[in-house]
Amino acid sequence: MPHSKPQLTGSIVALVTPMHPDGSVDYPALRKLIDWHIAEGTDCIGVVGTTGESPTVSVQEHCEIIRVSVEQANKRVPIMAGCGS
Repeated sequence: MPHSKPQLTGSIVALVTPMHPDGSVDYPALRKLIDWHIAEGTDCIGVVGTTGESPTVSVQEHCEIIRVSVEQANKRVPIMAGCGS
């Protein structure tokens, strides 16, 4: 029997990446935003997608945004990681 994965359903937000005025990623604000969305009932969070500044962050920042998001969500909701650039 093939293994099937559950489909993503419900409210899926395309998260904006919080930035400082100098253009650097505001990781504490990112963590707070993830917690807020989870508390408000968001079912899945998309990070570094087209609204998440993927074309303007470095590859290292892109990877760190995903890492921090997965860590902060802590298996409470799925994180859908953008793979565009």
